[in-house]
Amino acid sequence: MRLERWLKRAAFVFVFLWFAIGGCFHFAATGAEMQILPPYIPWPRVTVLVSGVFELLGAAGMLMTALRRAAGIGLALLTIAVTPANVFMLQHADRFHIAPWLLEARLVVQVLLLVLIVWSTWSADRLWRAT
Repeated sequence: MRLERWLKRAAFVFVFLWFAIGGCFHFAATGAEMQILPPYIPWPRVTVLVSGVFELLGAAGMLMTALRRAAGIGLALLTIAVTPANVFMLQHADRFHIAPWLLEARLVVQVLLLVLIVWSTWSADRLWRAT
């Protein structure tokens, strides 16, 4: 039981840092983030900035017990919503100078991230209490 609790805490911290750092990156490197959007997505700058705000709000929501489950749902939906950008990068790997296998791995990591988001936030109200 202790190992599962430790793993869930580690997953929680990983998910929090993933979105807190990623959200900041949307503002620090807006231009780079805009380049990975498929051309059919309108208003790329606004899209990048709004998604960055949602990442930061989700990370902050994870820290509040009352909002943790809602934040997890929001972050899972956001992770699904960015899939077109990840697929676009894979389809145009040469444009981004990234090995296709890394972009394929990124899609696998995205699925694993979804699992970690749900697992670490769904019943995390008891995550930090001593037993």
